[in-house]
Amino acid sequence: MLIPILVFDVALVAWSLHLMERAYESKEFSLMLAGLLVALAAAATMVVYFLMGHCMSYLLHVS
Repeated sequence: MLIPILVFDVALVAWSLHLMERAYESKEFSLMLAGLLVALAAAATMVVYFLMGHCMSYLLHVS
């Protein structure tokens, strides 16, 4: 399950960099903000994946 999530995160980071590059070229703050939000979404996806992995392994170990 980690491979599809990693591919999704790499795609999000690539999209974020593309948005930030366009924002720098056209001097638009809204595109820079959008790129930052997409990068944060990629980071949050990985954090939630690892937190749920630890939570599920703990719950399976307890029961």
